[in-house]
This record gives sequence, structure tokens and C-alpha cells, in this order.
Amino acid sequence: MLPAKQQTLLPLIFYQVFYLYIEPISALVGAYYAAFRPDEYLALLSPSISKVPMEQVVSSEAKICLLQLANLYLLFALNEHLVLSSTSSIKTWRRLLVGLLVADIGHLVSMAPLGSGIYWRIWEWNAMAWGSVGFVYLGAASRITFLAGTNNRRD
Repeated sequence: MLPAKQQTLLPLIFYQVFYLYIEPISALVGAYYAAFRPDEYLALLSPSISKVPMEQVVSSEAKICLLQLANLYLLFALNEHLVLSSTSSIKTWRRLLVGLLVADIGHLVSMAPLGSGIYWRIWEWNAMAWGSVGFVYLGAASRITFLAGTNNRRD
């Protein structure tokens, strides 16, 4: 069994690594694909789209939307890393994580046009579904546990 001091620090290490590095890097990967590889991004997003020639799918309007999405992914990554790395205030962490939890829910809702199976048929998921649903589940679950107090620290 770990000494009491180490036990209280272990959850914080997970949250720090996840929120300061893993999740922002993941958002940057999403930004890269949305901005610089829009054809591949859309093809991975929906199997039905991947059967259509990409020049018919990625209109100027779709490219604008994907560039705006990439910008939001960049904002997400920068906000999460820069704000959380600049403070040890649990109050600040909680407030930012509430906002990100709302974004998680919105992100999951945005997948609804693919049908309800996108949320639970993990054996059918491709890399994009794992990122857009599975990884979002992980992020939302970690935020819920943090907000529920498993961070073991008081402000």
C-alpha cells in the first residue's frame, strides 16, 4: 500500500497528464486532419461519405466549415493546456472542465446523424469513431470523476 501522501497525488497525475498533454495533442491531431486533410477527415467520419468521390463532397462551404472546426480544435487544445497549466486552483480547473464536459456532450450529439449505433457498436468503429466517440467518452468520464471530487484536493 502507498503512503497517504502518494495516494492523494496519484489521481492528480492522471488528470494532469490527460488534460495538459494527451487531450490537447489529440485535439491538435483533429485540427490537422480537418484543416489539411479534409477529404480523409470526411471519409473517416462517415462510411457512407467515403463511397462518394471526394470532389463531390468537399465543397467550398464544407472546406470553410472544416477550417472553422480546425480552429475550434486549436482553441480547445490551447485553452485546456494553457489555462490548466498556469494554475493549481481546483476552482479554475473545475470551471474549465464543466465547460469541456458541455462540449463533450455537444460533440457526442453532433454524431447523431450517423445513427444510434455510433454510440455503442464499438466493433464497427474506425479510427475516427474511436476519436470522436470513444475518446470523448473517456474525456467526459474523466471530467465527471474529477468534478465528483476524485481529485483528492481542496482549493
